[in-house]
Amino acid sequence: MNFPSANWLTSGTGVELDEEVVFSVLSNRRRRFALHALCQRGEATDLGWLAERVAAWEANVAPAEVDSDTRKSCYVSLQQTHLPKMDKTDIVAFDKRAGVVRPTPAVEDLDIYLDVVTEPEIPWHGYYLGLAAVGAALLAALWTDAVLFSALPDLAWVAFLVGALVVSALAHAYFARRRKLGGDGPPPEVEG
Repeated sequence: MNFPSANWLTSGTGVELDEEVVFSVLSNRRRRFALHALCQRGEATDLGWLAERVAAWEANVAPAEVDSDTRKSCYVSLQQTHLPKMDKTDIVAFDKRAGVVRPTPAVEDLDIYLDVVTEPEIPWHGYYLGLAAVGAALLAALWTDAVLFSALPDLAWVAFLVGALVVSALAHAYFARRRKLGGDGPPPEVEG
């Protein structure tokens, strides 16, 4: 039986992704921005449109405000370096002669890598650990009939804890959706 090596993963789309290559591709901010724009569009895209969008995000301005030198610099960089690298790894399909690029099915599986490459806004593991500590303290206080907690029935405290979990889960889902590759608006790492 043939097993793939540990650094090769078969994605949910059946595309084999080399983790090292994926991290190399995602390590560059311009490539992440390009992937975000391509995923928003979801179809074949003109290189000029892509360069303008990426340059606007890099400068933190509207696409119409990008000056021609900045746009051209981004265009050349995407055309000569970034898109060929992503094309070689089968993350995008790039036709250099036609100036057209499109995402491949492999892009659907890159979101998991983005949390490793870019820092999340909130360290959720620490947040949930803190929430669990609050819950444990509340349980201990209720168990020992602490004076401060006897004013409200136990059910009210349990409802408070469940409410905190629900609000936390909704906030986590909101932030995760914002970080998704191709989500609405600019990439999550664009400030403003």
